Amino acid sequence: MLKLFKILRKVGDTTVKYPFKPLEVSQGFRGKPQYDAEQCIACGACTLACPANALTMETDIANGTRQWQLFLGRCIFCGRCEEVCPTRAIVLSQEFELAVFNKADLYQRASFTLAHCQQCQSAFAPKKEVDYVMALLIHSGMSAEDIEQQRPHFETCPECKRQQNIVINHNVILNPHPDEGSHL
Repeated sequence: MLKLFKILRKVGDTTVKYPFKPLEVSQGFRGKPQYDAEQCIACGACTLACPANALTMETDIANGTRQWQLFLGRCIFCGRCEEVCPTRAIVLSQEFELAVFNKADLYQRASFTLAHCQQCQSAFAPKKEVDYVMALLIHSGMSAEDIEQQRPHFETCPECKRQQNIVINHNVILNPHPDEGSHL
């Protein structure tokens, strides 16, 4: 019995003093997602990648806004949002203590303004996303002149782009089997 006490004395403390001392987590620990609304372009990639549906995005065309929301109560800390974010606006921190008294404190929200189509004036995409695309073109080496010439193309909604690209030709026969049309 004394031999056992001697061994235990040499080993020392085997437990941590948590919660009286901060708990050190290992490198690569996946904790609470940290969101930077200034960095976000509201592309929605994180909302599509989230398996727990903790991230949601709602577009209000009438008001011309897009609402981004993270509910930490549903988050499973998988890190998919961090992986798919093109601007690193969301990263997992090492913070893991998320207890709150009010459920509303588990929500993080951001609001973004939508760009309006130059043709029909309808809201169609986040303005920050359009500006991000333009910044990527600058970074790729395009001249400022060429980029400004491209701006109307990027500030046009998909429906107006479709209308612009339709070729009106009454002699065109749309048939999936060209050989069958010749037998008629």
